[in-house]
Order: sequence, then C-alpha cells, then structure tokens
Amino acid sequence: MRTSRLLALGAAAALAVGLSACASSAPESTSSAGGNPASDDAFPVTIEHVYGETTITEKPERVATVAWANHEVPLALGIVPVGMSKVTWGDDDDNGVLPWVEEKLEEMGAETPVLFDETDGIDYEAVADTEPDVILASYSGMTQEEYDTLSKIAPVVAYPDVAWGTSVDEMVEMNSKALGLEDEGKALIEELHAESEAALDEHSDLKDKKVLFAYFDPSDLSTIGFYTAADTRPGFLHSLGLPFPSIVEENKDTELFNLEVSAEEAQKFDDVDLFVTYGDDSTVAALQADPLLSKIPAIAEGRIAILPNATPIAASANPSPLSIPWGLGDYFAILAGPLAS
Repeated sequence: MRTSRLLALGAAAALAVGLSACASSAPESTSSAGGNPASDDAFPVTIEHVYGETTITEKPERVATVAWANHEVPLALGIVPVGMSKVTWGDDDDNGVLPWVEEKLEEMGAETPVLFDETDGIDYEAVADTEPDVILASYSGMTQEEYDTLSKIAPVVAYPDVAWGTSVDEMVEMNSKALGLEDEGKALIEELHAESEAALDEHSDLKDKKVLFAYFDPSDLSTIGFYTAADTRPGFLHSLGLPFPSIVEENKDTELFNLEVSAEEAQKFDDVDLFVTYGDDSTVAALQADPLLSKIPAIAEGRIAILPNATPIAASANPSPLSIPWGLGDYFAILAGPLAS
C-alpha cells in the first residue's frame, strides 16, 4: 500500500521524454460533474514541500492525484479528479475504490475517475494521459526522482516533510490551497475535528488511554512491530488527546513511520493500555499463547483490538477526509471494545 518501486535514473529520464507524446491522445474528463468552483483570483498560489515549492499559476480544472487518499480532498470539496490511485488494500468489491469514495462519487452523480495502478510504482504514462493541470500528492512517500518526473507532466504537490507522515489536516491544507479552495479546506478541517471529537465522546473508554498501533507476523512472533508518531494512525489518535505509549514517545523524533523491537524486550510495552493490530479471529489467542508476548500486561489481559485484515474498516484506520465521516464511529467501537468496563 505504501511502497513504490525506485526506478533507474536512466529509465525515468527516457520515460519523461515521451510523456508529452503519451498525453496527446488524452481522454476527456471522466465526468461532467464536479468542476473546480474556485475563483480565478485565488491564483497564483505557491505550496512549500519537501522538494522545494510548487507554484500553480492558474485555476486547475483537471486534477489528478497519486498515492493514498489525496483524491479525497478534491472530492470532499466538490471536485471530481480526472485520475486517482487504484486501491489494492481494503477494497470490499475489488473495483479499486474504497466504499466511502464510491458513496461520494454516487452522491455527486459522477463516474469513477481513471484509476492509476501503482502496484509497481507510479504509472507516469497513465497520469500523463489524463492531461492534469495539477497532481496532488501531499500524503505520499514519493522520491525526488518521482517528483521530478511527475513535474514534467504538471505542477506537483509533494509531502511537506516526512514520507508518509502528513497529517489529515496537512493533507487538506496543502491540497485545498493548490485547488484555490484554501478557506473551504479550513472549513473542512473544522468539520472533521468536530466529527472526530464527537466520535471519541461516544466511546469515552478510549479517552486518556495509551494506544499502540502494532503489527505482527503470525508466522514469526519474535518481533513486535509498531507505528511511530510519524504515522497518521497513532498521530490521529494523539491529535485527539490520547497520549503516546512510552516506546512511541521515546522514538518521537524518528522519520520512520514504523519500527520493530525484539519480543525479548516485551517489558518496553508494559504501559500500553491497548494494542491495535490487523488480524482475524485467531490473532488474540496466538499472541496470548506466545511465551514472550504474553508477558505484556495488555496482551495477557486481552486488551487487543483486532481490525479485520484488508477490509474497509481496517483501511479507515488510516484516517482521511472521507473515511472519518464514513466509519470513525465503527472504528472507535472496535478500539473501545476490549476496554469496556
């Protein structure tokens, strides 16, 4: 979901040369619905990001997005992208679109945009074929090479600082500004904050709990993987006032979104109130049966929330502008379940 293959410099350069030719036969927009309502007077705008800054001189009408969830910002603001990344994890019907995005497109009376298959990295030719005026990727881990190649197609909004470390607020701020809808983006952020706080109020057992978002390899429980403060999953919970467990706090300055610790150091997780992980009906029993992991109080006492692997609700744990109103209540219900008194 979050990996992209590094292309050889020579191959990328050769591809870039042919992009304009590929774009010459671009299709019309996938939908007549959802044009950009921004004022022409909002431009030019300049967006700062990890690779410098991008200036968008005129209102973009054809919006393309790559990487995870960037398309949800224009959709939430009433714009249908001409192309967006195809979902390969968490999709419930194998059509490459998550259910909350499907519902938004249906609500707008819009067709599904062109889907970019990013299984083997960014499909530059497919992106070029949509003839975008801007490419949104503020939530991504794109490399300098990928940024440079995409920039030959259209202005690109890359991530602000840490790969895959962009918060929902930052994603909305950057992408909405690029669209000339900065004020509308601020209003969207306020709405998402209100909905998130209301969902947490409904599941008050979660408040003030130290939640660790972890991952385990069922075939090898010798390590404990966990997501750091740089990742949006724990970062989102922290933004709602939930404290980090000590092991996350101790690694707060890392730019890596995940780390691993030997199960022999299980005592480092003693202050965790709740483990959250992907898995199935067998996961809790497997963790509790392990001689090292079972020494962790939260695991021994069954304070483990399981997100059914590769399902929409599991995907919604990586919060985004449309997934928050779609499933945050259900997500928090799963998390609060093992904590219920």
